[in-house]
Amino acid sequence: MLDTNRRSGGSPARVNASHSCPVNAQSTPTRVVLLAGPSGSGKSHLAARSDLPVLRLDDFYKEGDDPTLPLVPGSTDIDWDSVRSWDADAAVAAIAELCETGRTDVPVYDIATSSRVGREALHIARTPLFVAEGIFAADIVERCQELGVLADALCLRGRPTTTFRRRLVRDLREGRKSVPFLLRRGWRLMRAERRIVARQTALGAHPCGKEEALGRLAAAAAGRCRRAPVPEQDGLVG
Repeated sequence: MLDTNRRSGGSPARVNASHSCPVNAQSTPTRVVLLAGPSGSGKSHLAARSDLPVLRLDDFYKEGDDPTLPLVPGSTDIDWDSVRSWDADAAVAAIAELCETGRTDVPVYDIATSSRVGREALHIARTPLFVAEGIFAADIVERCQELGVLADALCLRGRPTTTFRRRLVRDLREGRKSVPFLLRRGWRLMRAERRIVARQTALGAHPCGKEEALGRLAAAAAGRCRRAPVPEQDGLVG
């Protein structure tokens, strides 16, 4: 079995995911593309467009009664945008099992109630590539690279105002949280979006728009590697 007992959280590790492939196909027949980006950046839509199997990393959120959940500083709101609200160990274990066996059991998470409402089996057979998407995907780049299963890591980025509108419409439509909570969170994330992208880039995810991301997914599916360097953080545009 693959060793998934690695630390989670901590300070950003500067890992260049563009140097992570090719992976030895004899030892690991299946690899993962980690798709990160701010909440509302379009990760789920892009993953669906890729026509690859998708693991939803948001299903590994902790439940609302977990005593380890962090709070937004100066507030009683739970900080669902902190990696400490997420079970990185379980997510990495699921990725490792998918790469090794082609199947895994994953929780089904209901964001509106902040709870796991069941479990379901995810089967990807022996497909050579799948996508794991979520706002914390960049936080496991190093661990997936050390396991030898990382094909690429991407961070979707765009205009903070566009992301704000897309996120708010989605969250209101799905009734994810109360309206005041969504507005507070949305405003906070819009102001922090450039820092979020910079942090995910520092963790090893390549910042890009949707079309470039689709191109890199196609290249990974074809077994080709993109070795473009990660840009300097000062050059990022939101």
